[in-house]
Amino acid sequence: MSAAALDGEIRDGKHHQPVRIYYEDTDFSGVVYHASYLRFMERGRTNYLRLLGADQRALFEQVEREAPGFAFVVRSMQIEFLKPARMDDLLEVITAPAEVKGASVLLHQEVRRGSDVLIEADVRVAFVSGGKARPIPKPLRIAMKAGEDSGGG
Repeated sequence: MSAAALDGEIRDGKHHQPVRIYYEDTDFSGVVYHASYLRFMERGRTNYLRLLGADQRALFEQVEREAPGFAFVVRSMQIEFLKPARMDDLLEVITAPAEVKGASVLLHQEVRRGSDVLIEADVRVAFVSGGKARPIPKPLRIAMKAGEDSGGG
């Protein structure tokens, strides 16, 4: 299986991550357990950054030189649970930058089943290096803003 199939894809500045619901994702009633959505959205954010880095390998190498050991960490999250998902559903996690500034990025995420929005979340992630929040290096900020400008959020 190709990594592309596992990592989803970036289209029009938004990352699209497919997810299938398994028994382990559900609660005793057969509905997806609320904390499972956190894992699905984490995969979406992680793969968004992975693919952004793959598309911008030189960019990530430059960022690593400027901020060794950099990482993004979740600072805050607001979630609206709108509709349930169930066993065997095929979902899509859509991640898009809504606001890129300073040392953080606000990502808008949706979990969809077809055209139905099941979950909406706004997730602020902070850029850290050396254990401290740091301004996002300009080249990385520009790459993320390109997604923001093309309809993210």
